[in-house]
Amino acid sequence: MRQAAAGARHRRNSRNGRHAGEHLIAAARAFYNRAIADGYPTIVDSPAHRGRKPRRLPNTRRALTPDELSDINTAARSGGHDIVLDALLLRLHTETACRRAGALALRLTDLDTHHALIRLREKGGTQRWQPITPMLASRLNDHARARGAVAPTDALLRYRNGQPATSRRYDLMWRRIGRQLPWVAAQGITTHWLRHTTLTWVERHFGYGVARAYAGHTDRRRPATTYIKADLQAVATAVAALTGQPHPLAVEQRGLPRPPT
Repeated sequence: MRQAAAGARHRRNSRNGRHAGEHLIAAARAFYNRAIADGYPTIVDSPAHRGRKPRRLPNTRRALTPDELSDINTAARSGGHDIVLDALLLRLHTETACRRAGALALRLTDLDTHHALIRLREKGGTQRWQPITPMLASRLNDHARARGAVAPTDALLRYRNGQPATSRRYDLMWRRIGRQLPWVAAQGITTHWLRHTTLTWVERHFGYGVARAYAGHTDRRRPATTYIKADLQAVATAVAALTGQPHPLAVEQRGLPRPPT
């Protein structure tokens, strides 16, 4: 474990190899768990279970300020060979707080322009309908069809040559933004920071239940009751407040918080 920590590759967000050591212990325990299940050693005999896993440090990720978010969007639109796709990606992740894999998995059939919804398929095999603004729904539909999406199973996000977008697009986009905004590169800001930003705002203004539904969390590690479980209309109301645009499923409420941008 110490050798793995010492030999870990150093990046801007490195923690002196702590995560490399943690992953090695986790992998060793998984290996020994299978041997224990087959009746070879016992858990007392497992060196992997006797070794102490490094304590995970708090994440340095934070919510972006409105000015920082505005600067990032401006930088994305000021260069690059496909600023339309880059701007669409930033808007999609800011509105929905979805993960990269969820965005890349979007197909034409996952877009409901009538109700302004997209169907997100994310980690753990989860699926959910996520409200978006009618404007974004229209832009996504125009983008996909203009770049060759015809069949229901065709990818929604596409390059100019008609090929489906890949995770490589995100890497290139943030590298370009980091060259224009040095603080982006220095802090290691990525797409997941947009998710953190949106969910922080939603939780502060609409509570834990709505933020949980907005994020698509389905774990049961924390105590929860049906009283804090949010429905689709509650999430749509939060989207309308976040973006400052009406949504067909939103519930009219007085005194909604002002959008951050």
